[in-house]
Amino acid sequence: MNIEEYRDFCLSLIGCTESTPFGPDVLVFKVGGKMFSLCDIKTFERINLKSDPEKAIELRERHAEITPGYHMNKEHWNSVDPRGSLKAEFIFRLTKDSYNLIVSSLPKKQREPFLPLD
Repeated sequence: MNIEEYRDFCLSLIGCTESTPFGPDVLVFKVGGKMFSLCDIKTFERINLKSDPEKAIELRERHAEITPGYHMNKEHWNSVDPRGSLKAEFIFRLTKDSYNLIVSSLPKKQREPFLPLD
């Protein structure tokens, strides 16, 4: 997987926006104004994704490429190395899970355009 494929996937999610609020090297994807993914543009060695705390621990235990979120709240964020053995489809699923966590946290009126979540 490369940054272009990942970016295309994120932008295919309903209501996704992208920006670089942390400088030109960090690409941030948001839904409803809240971050669900961020990654390094130049090296694409890490994708930070929001996760349910219990699932975050389970993912870290099962996959060496998944570690506590770099520069993020370690309880709620994981860092995923897209250069390892994880398949693109699995990383896309983790990204969609992160997106869905954010959408489900939005006020009801704001999340209606994104339903149903899968």
